[in-house]
Amino acid sequence: MAQIQNYSNHRKTFPLFHFFVAPVLLLNVLNAGRHVWLSPNASTGFALLVATAIFMLGFAARVMALKVQDRVIRLEVTQRMRASLPEDLQARIAQLTPGQMVALRFASDQELAGLMRDVLDGKLTSQGAIKKQIKDWQGDFLRA
Repeated sequence: MAQIQNYSNHRKTFPLFHFFVAPVLLLNVLNAGRHVWLSPNASTGFALLVATAIFMLGFAARVMALKVQDRVIRLEVTQRMRASLPEDLQARIAQLTPGQMVALRFASDQELAGLMRDVLDGKLTSQGAIKKQIKDWQGDFLRA
């Protein structure tokens, strides 16, 4: 049986990153910092700098992947909106922020127009508020 997705369970962790890579990189920074504390010199200072850069690289890679994913979502939602919304709302698609579009992707075609009107009228201002108003949740199981 397929898993049902909703507001309370739609967030996804990537175990390899969240439970292995990030903690190991953080421990590496802390260990390098310990070495600087115990034996401050140019070599341990440089090791701390490199450890910090690698840690930041890990998070930058994650952020970049999520940003690309959000761009793809925005493209998919824009196409879906052009096919399912009335003309007056199609003309206002560009007024939505990327975050609003990412949140609206979970809405069914039947409730999309109403939610979009509420967003554009300022009644729903955050991603969480938009997602909480969705009645017919359309799961996204391909999130990175």
